[in-house]
Amino acid sequence: MKTFIAVFSFCTVLFLVSCSDDKSARNPYLVELEFSYDVNLNLPLYNGLTTPGNAIYIGNEGVGLRGIFVINTGAGYYAWEASCPNHSPNECSTMEIKGGTNCICPCDDYEYNLFNGQMINRPEDTEERTYDLLFYQTQVSGNRIRVYNN
Repeated sequence: MKTFIAVFSFCTVLFLVSCSDDKSARNPYLVELEFSYDVNLNLPLYNGLTTPGNAIYIGNEGVGLRGIFVINTGAGYYAWEASCPNHSPNECSTMEIKGGTNCICPCDDYEYNLFNGQMINRPEDTEERTYDLLFYQTQVSGNRIRVYNN
């Protein structure tokens, strides 16, 4: 079952990322910054990422807009912007990990899955478009994960 979830999540992310090369079709609330950050899995700070199904928050300055979430899916690593994708960054828009595999926005209680980036509790009665998490690229080399957007 875990393998199925990991493969499904991986395929979903590939589909979402490959849909368009047009940056204007992406989220209008979040400016896409260029950055690169190395996660050293040998450091105790990132030890949680050695277990499949675990996610961590990295809030270092210059890493995304409000930091990033990185999750070990069991089939690889995904990274997502930690700023809520459904409004411009503000004092309450930095999301928090909830239950290990989800994150939640304290501004509006929107919840997102860190395996595929999709909003879990998408409102049905809104006329405004809602957005899923902003995806960042990852590259694994030995015990290092490079997270980047460029």
